Amino acid sequence: MIAALLHRAARRFQRRYDYDSRYMHEVIDASTGAGLRLAGFSMLSQYRGPAPQVWAGALLASTLDGDCGPCAQLVVDMAIEAGADPARLRACATGRADQAGATGLGFRFARAAIAGTPEADELRGQIAAKFGPQAVVAAGFAAASGRMYPVLKRSLGHGASCQKLDFGRAETVLDGAA
Repeated sequence: MIAALLHRAARRFQRRYDYDSRYMHEVIDASTGAGLRLAGFSMLSQYRGPAPQVWAGALLASTLDGDCGPCAQLVVDMAIEAGADPARLRACATGRADQAGATGLGFRFARAAIAGTPEADELRGQIAAKFGPQAVVAAGFAAASGRMYPVLKRSLGHGASCQKLDFGRAETVLDGAA
């Protein structure tokens, strides 16, 4: 019964975002418990806090660190749906995060946190000063979680190559080194 509900949710997600959810179904078929945990993981990655633009940038940076294909497009679509500015997302993905306002701040923070550079402390301070501690938590969750889906998909044999990303009618081909 639970597996059937999880499969239904995966199909609904696939239709909503035009996203290949075969790997989700494979996880559910392998283990209902694993399927429940996969479904629950989105609660972590989707926590946006009081500054969804910071969250959007951080999640995009983390996802691009693991993938520049379907997962990255999904993040772009979800971020735009949540109100992120497509032009600012595109600026981040094309190496111009310093020109992308709060979205760029989240993007730069996530990259620094992933790389473990001292700049992460300064950027975290900026996020906290402008948006508060909840925004720092949201950016931290996004930085940590965005890479999970591309890595899981590749682990299960569903890796995809880089593709052009659509930033609200402005398509961009990434070279995988955003």
